[in-house]
Amino acid sequence: MTTHVLVPYDGSSAARAALEYACDRFSDDELTLLYVMEPMADYSRHRSFPGYRTEDQHSNERDKGEHVLESALETVPDDVSATTALAAGEPGDAIVRYADENAPSHVVIGSHGRDSVARYLLGSVAETVVRRSVVPVTVVRPTE
Repeated sequence: MTTHVLVPYDGSSAARAALEYACDRFSDDELTLLYVMEPMADYSRHRSFPGYRTEDQHSNERDKGEHVLESALETVPDDVSATTALAAGEPGDAIVRYADENAPSHVVIGSHGRDSVARYLLGSVAETVVRRSVVPVTVVRPTE
């Protein structure tokens, strides 16, 4: 039975390790590579506010995300089925929201684990996903 596996992807070494793991462990399944863009408020069209993007910045972020995902797809073996998706928001929240809306059977996420001591083992985004996901989550750390 084919399952749907979500792989959040930002081009980092941790994300590359997670994608490699997912391709190895879930090669018979459908992978979705998800790039999360920074949030954009509707009113930012008129003025730029700290923490929000203008339409041009949002378009640039979308282009960047599409490029990152296209590059990632080039590394996926031919016998692995993979698609891409974009989401906007705080990364942990956006990943959990995407998973809730699209019902993957598994999430494979990379983690640097460079934040505070409390988040050292997982990393803040991975920690959010692990704590809030209703499906199993595998956290992969790069070997570098």
